[in-house]
Amino acid sequence: MQGPFPILKPKSGWKRFVRQWDVQLMVIPALLFIFVFSYIPMYGVLMAFQDYDIFKGFFHSQWAGFKHYEAFFHAPEFWRIMRNTVVISLLKLFIGYPAPIVLALMLNEISQMFFKRVIQTISYLPHFLSWVIVGGFAMSMLATDNGSINMLLMKLNLVQEPINFLSIPEYFWGILVGAGVWKEIGFATIIYLAAIAGVDPHMYEAASIDGASRFKQMFLITLPSIAPVIVIFLILSVGNILNAGFEDILVLGTNPILREVSDVIDTYVYRIGILNSRYSYATAVGLFKAIINIALLTVANAIARRLGTSLW
Repeated sequence: MQGPFPILKPKSGWKRFVRQWDVQLMVIPALLFIFVFSYIPMYGVLMAFQDYDIFKGFFHSQWAGFKHYEAFFHAPEFWRIMRNTVVISLLKLFIGYPAPIVLALMLNEISQMFFKRVIQTISYLPHFLSWVIVGGFAMSMLATDNGSINMLLMKLNLVQEPINFLSIPEYFWGILVGAGVWKEIGFATIIYLAAIAGVDPHMYEAASIDGASRFKQMFLITLPSIAPVIVIFLILSVGNILNAGFEDILVLGTNPILREVSDVIDTYVYRIGILNSRYSYATAVGLFKAIINIALLTVANAIARRLGTSLW
């Protein structure tokens, strides 16, 4: 028996596409860009299973099977590279991931809009600077001659002579992660501030009437409300766990003394593949990293789906 209101059947995907043809038309350039620059070059992974010869090309080079993978797994530097990659990635995850959330929560508590906008501008400006500039700025601050950090430490009588920070392996991970957080914290904060802006203000009013302090409102209202955004970014961060960085390490880790703690998969691929022209070997290492990242992303998404939020 049919009720007083008609049952609306969901429209098919093709009908929605036709009705939204103007919107879909705007997406076509982006799809073409992704297809041309992301999908078409994927045939290059064939090099990972070949002894690639630039003169013979992809389809005439000799097949090598899994030879390059075995060579990488048995390479003397394998465990050192994996250790550096995982440790640097975890440090960036544990320190760099929550930092913008904390900053967004702090900025949300500022009532003076002028001061809030100044802090936002100062914090996200470094995102638009290249790592060459950021690295030069960091090296200038840490320099032994007139470096601001060494001058401050000497003024406070904490050290008797300047410390060459970028020549001491024990300091490299801290410098790298600190520079990365300083560069990206502001830009990531914008996303969390946008999520906080979408929280219903009546919830804060009701909590305030019930006697909840601003600190309790932060933990009982703000964080649960933006939890889906936090989880999505956590999934993406876990999926990039083997992307320890390239430009930042290449700029800050130029000293050969630091190679023991600075050499990661990306810099190893660059050195072996580009500088030493071992294209097949470098492609195999890069494909290995991509497969591990996809597996971690899938596992993290499956766990998040059980908690109610996921990418797919």
